[in-house]
Amino acid sequence: MLLTYDIISKGFVVIAAATCPLLLFVNAPFGRFTLPNDHALTIFNVDGIKSWIFMELFSPITFTYAFTQAPLLDHVSRVSAPQGLLAGLFLAHYLNRALVSPLRTPSRSRSHLSVVLAGMCFNIFNGLMMGTYLRSDIAHAFLSVAFRRPSYWGGILIWLAGFTGNILHDEILLNIRRNAKAKGKAKYEDDPAKKRAEHYAIPHGYLYKYISYPNYFCEWVEWIAFAFAAAPLPPLSSPAAFMENIHGPWVFVLSEILLMLPRAYKGHQWYLDKFAEYPKERKAVVPFII
Repeated sequence: MLLTYDIISKGFVVIAAATCPLLLFVNAPFGRFTLPNDHALTIFNVDGIKSWIFMELFSPITFTYAFTQAPLLDHVSRVSAPQGLLAGLFLAHYLNRALVSPLRTPSRSRSHLSVVLAGMCFNIFNGLMMGTYLRSDIAHAFLSVAFRRPSYWGGILIWLAGFTGNILHDEILLNIRRNAKAKGKAKYEDDPAKKRAEHYAIPHGYLYKYISYPNYFCEWVEWIAFAFAAAPLPPLSSPAAFMENIHGPWVFVLSEILLMLPRAYKGHQWYLDKFAEYPKERKAVVPFII
């Protein structure tokens, strides 16, 4: 049944590549791009915090199912310690992303139902793909001597740095929301237009000195490091060889970058348009580059 895993992984690459340019022209309606109350489609807006928890929980649930039950594999080997450690890192990330972070968020703009459904689909298939890969014979063979391989431990350490950076920069945004709420600026929960005018401020600290979306950048670092530890690098000799040999962790990295880069670029432009004093030297998401 590896064909099913192959369909999921290759489908991720194709869909992410096709969606990326569209997101440069269409704003996903959540966060600072939440639809205003006078928009006809706001009838499909839902609670931001609850919907976030709902859609993100699908990833650790389907990952755990795929990793423990291996429904997409015809043959499985006993889970090795390196496989188990990587599985733990994946679940730790999503414990923070799906539960800890949103439950500590004082407020979150409403999300459109289409965003929730798209996120749910992404997380279901991503969890299945990642859990299946880490339980596969390919991963078992690649990780058989991982504890003696510097790239494995280097990947783990860089993953921890990215994970920590993600939390630190998210905390800066949470503090902006906490301060706004303390000053009474969060009273516009049901009026997205006014909330956008009062709910946001210029973030400062750590990598915010250089980029507008260091939380995105740190998440990319996190999953690139994870992929280096977990899977062989796909060959770049030709598109066919790349598609034939790319495995789940690298598919996840590629799809994240393709889907998040347009959001970071448009969000960066939003900051520049909204705040006249916004630092012009900041890039969008990669320091000194873009």
